[in-house]
Amino acid sequence: MTITGFESTGQTAGENVLPPRQATAAEDLDAELRALEDGIAATAPTSPAPAREKADEQATEPVRGRPLWRVPAWQDVLVIAGFLVVAFLVTAPLWLNLDHELRDDPQDQAFFEWMLAHGARVLTDGVYPFFSDRMNYPDGVNMMANTSALAVSLPLTPVTLLFGPHVAFNVFLTAALALTGASWYLVLSRRLVTSRLAAWVGALFCTFAPSMVSHAGGHPNIVSQFLVPLIIWRTLDLRVPGRAVRNGLVLGGLLIWQAFINLEILFMTAVGLGVFCVVLALVRRKRHRGEAPAFLRGLSVAASIAVAVLAYPLAVQFFGPQSYQGLSEYVRSFGTDLGSFTAYSSHSVAGADTPLTLAQNPSEQNAFFGWGLVILFFGLVLWLRRSAAVLTLGGLALLFAAMSLGTRITLNGVDTGVPGIWAFLHHLPVLNSAVPTRWAMAIAPVVGIVLALGCQRAADLVRTQPHTRGPIRVAMITAVAMALVPLVPIHLSTVPMKPVPEFVTSGAWRQYVDDDHTVVTLPLPDSSYPDPLRWSAYTGQDMRIAGAYALLPTQNPLDPADRTAAFQPPWRPTSGLITSVRQGNPSPAVTEARHEMTLADLRYWKAGVVVLTPQTRDIEMLRAMSELLGFRPTWTGGVWMWDVRNLVDDPDAVITTAGDS
Repeated sequence: MTITGFESTGQTAGENVLPPRQATAAEDLDAELRALEDGIAATAPTSPAPAREKADEQATEPVRGRPLWRVPAWQDVLVIAGFLVVAFLVTAPLWLNLDHELRDDPQDQAFFEWMLAHGARVLTDGVYPFFSDRMNYPDGVNMMANTSALAVSLPLTPVTLLFGPHVAFNVFLTAALALTGASWYLVLSRRLVTSRLAAWVGALFCTFAPSMVSHAGGHPNIVSQFLVPLIIWRTLDLRVPGRAVRNGLVLGGLLIWQAFINLEILFMTAVGLGVFCVVLALVRRKRHRGEAPAFLRGLSVAASIAVAVLAYPLAVQFFGPQSYQGLSEYVRSFGTDLGSFTAYSSHSVAGADTPLTLAQNPSEQNAFFGWGLVILFFGLVLWLRRSAAVLTLGGLALLFAAMSLGTRITLNGVDTGVPGIWAFLHHLPVLNSAVPTRWAMAIAPVVGIVLALGCQRAADLVRTQPHTRGPIRVAMITAVAMALVPLVPIHLSTVPMKPVPEFVTSGAWRQYVDDDHTVVTLPLPDSSYPDPLRWSAYTGQDMRIAGAYALLPTQNPLDPADRTAAFQPPWRPTSGLITSVRQGNPSPAVTEARHEMTLADLRYWKAGVVVLTPQTRDIEMLRAMSELLGFRPTWTGGVWMWDVRNLVDDPDAVITTAGDS
């Protein structure tokens, strides 16, 4: 989630017409923002006010940056290749063991494999992209409300068809990290700083920050932030006069693209950019009066095209079938522990052996910057404090940190009783669909940009003040190393994946399931049992399943107005009973009423076959289902199978007790 950005280049050697101290100030202005704000020249050593104003005037003249699409130099190619190598190192266990799945978040991996199969099916079969009944039949799933990542699943269709959704997921995740690193590096090196090393340091942190690596454990859509630096760059370019249509069209296209990857990232980017642009507009309002009208004209073009294209998909998301209205109160209370900002993530070398106590789960380690980086960040903000841009970035970091604390502030696991600012925001539309702790992710790009600016400033001092070259280099290298080395990511952890049963891989299921029937698994898929999603994905979603692991509207008969999101379908008697048995509870006595409820559930799901794979408490579930159906299953293709088509298709059929099971 990213929130800020700049554009610029430094002056060339032939343009240095100021005395050394003033020239450095002007170069800093260009390097930080292409003169996006006044006073940024003050990041140079203190100089008399008239000299600083003169530098400001020179630096605020329009200066074109190095084009992002320029053929990269060999150094750029090397850096970009390095991001790909690091991405492969982080995801290596997935590639070295294709029969493994992510340990921390296997349910989301299965979910995205299913989404990748959906994207392929959109292209091959021409199915409707924004809704699917291949899961949670007959109610289906609202794809726009469930992060379908169509902007990724559609291009990956060849990989999905040739190698399967499991390999496509690995490509999705690895490419997301590598492309995000490359994008940040190119934008930073060509639009913000002149030092490739400074750009590399900033991009490296933006890409492999603790929050990014933790979400790589199951949320490839969240780590797919390669468009965010481009959105920042193009947003700030809106201020260039005479190019409102072109700049607006480019930005609008990027916004649409990002919307079909992850709206949460887009929303946080928009909030950060909005705050940043408003502050800088106020700072620059007197000297650059023409920028605001140009910016607004370009923004209106971008907004018009984005609204025109996204109006229908967003209408489906918020008002279409199986849409919901905000997350549950429980999820909206997920806040960042105040102590986590100076702690180390379990995905970093410094925290690898530390028990996870300061986050809701391993994927939500959204802060965890460590003491070294916290001190370095505020030290750099203090060092560059005469820059309004840097001060705004520091303020954004504090704002996002405060929003991430949730409705009540906790410190090292203890509820302080102090309400957070989120307590006053989480009921608002749109914000009620945000997980508060994820606002801490938005801090990482802010930190990365400030790191790049700090390294650039140090490089300028080394160049312009040779007598202090050694101490400056040692101080900056030491500070950056002490802050970032403990955060070096370790590879993702995996566990053996339950294989797709032969009943599915052989196609034996096809004789029981067609357009009028589904597969009902025991238990029905949920966050603790996502395997059926992978089975459906393996078949290219030809196999339709009952139940789901997805965000679905709550259907509470005691509160019909409650449309908040739940992570599974509404409770039904049969699915509830089987889940209870799987959790270790005894199977209740089977009565005639239970027989009737089971039959009603099977007809609701249009079940063709009920299957059970070997798993925890499988014998108990087998006995319970046999008693409910009145007959025993058949073992075939690695599953116990009950053929229930006669019961479902015959309106006069009834379940009869078959004796002991």
